[in-house]
Amino acid sequence: MNSSVLFLTTTFKPGKFITAQLRNFSAPASSISDGEVLIDRIKQKLVITLNRPKALNAVNLPMIKKIYEALQEPSDLVIIKGQGLKAFCAGGDVVVSKSYQSGDKTERIYDQFFRHEYQLNHLIGTLKKPYIALINGITMGGGCGLSINGPFRVATERTVLAMPETALGLFPDVGATHFLPRLPGHLGMFLGLTGYRLYGSDVFHSGLATHYVESCDITRLSTDLISLPADQCTNYNVNSIIKKFQPQNIASFSLDPYLDLIDECFDANSVEEIMEKLNKKVLKKEEGSDFALEQLEALEKNGYPTSLKITFRQILLGKKLKFSEVFPIEFRLSQRFIFDHDFHEGCRAILIDKDKNPKWQPSTLKEVSESKIEYYFSKFDEVEKELIV
Repeated sequence: MNSSVLFLTTTFKPGKFITAQLRNFSAPASSISDGEVLIDRIKQKLVITLNRPKALNAVNLPMIKKIYEALQEPSDLVIIKGQGLKAFCAGGDVVVSKSYQSGDKTERIYDQFFRHEYQLNHLIGTLKKPYIALINGITMGGGCGLSINGPFRVATERTVLAMPETALGLFPDVGATHFLPRLPGHLGMFLGLTGYRLYGSDVFHSGLATHYVESCDITRLSTDLISLPADQCTNYNVNSIIKKFQPQNIASFSLDPYLDLIDECFDANSVEEIMEKLNKKVLKKEEGSDFALEQLEALEKNGYPTSLKITFRQILLGKKLKFSEVFPIEFRLSQRFIFDHDFHEGCRAILIDKDKNPKWQPSTLKEVSESKIEYYFSKFDEVEKELIV
């Protein structure tokens, strides 16, 4: 389970539902379906549909492999979207966590899932063709990896985006080590630590989406993209087409009143200092104190102490790393977290039993040792275990 740019190598620029499936267009097309991923090829355009609507299009290992294979085949342009009215992709499949409890061959399961997922994320961020993610619905964890690593992320009023991993005993992965530090100010640190949810046009204003359109225009947008002649399938032309559908009036960023507070409080030398700064805002009843209290409570009540400390260091480190450098680090972190009691405790409490009462070990920030943090980031003893992208 994991949750898991113009090319994500510099900084982010901010940028009703699909009522007909692209496979029904009259243009000559070929289709491949294994049930959970639908692959359509229309006019040399590749259309990928995550087809697990009852599971909010959560991705599993076979789906990840199928998408990776499809992206390596010749095409002029790629569109990826989710089936159904609720989600683009809500993350990785919780069955991965259940397998640990049921005594399956855990090491290989977790190695393969995260290894292939991160290789797919890296491929998306280095494709030499336009890649458009229609994030028309819930987009979390692994769904962010399938979208934010690419050059075009189109949000709608249905979009709900978050990286909630610290509440699950994990860390923001799938490339978040690179894309969160490159958001404006300290917004990335705020989103990574708190798991704060962004809705609709806020996803665009944050920079996590490059464009915003109404969901009722998604089908026409897709049609226009697929109709692009092969010699015109460039990022410039794709950007121009998407902009045609962007509303003239987009609601302002709901976090605007709090951006100064976020920059002040989340610019710190430790998670403890962030919490101290938030607490001072609350006690002084300064402007934004209610917002500060909400974020303080999110860190105190929902965040796994080890996850918070790892995420803090991860985002600071990510500022200095190139895109391809983040995935080997995330893979090391994933394997260390996976065999930690608290990842499975978080999945149990939040996703499986849903009692929302995880028993973290250690239970406080003070108890998280520096040696534990160093171990999580350290290279594997076996060189062959390292992730190569």
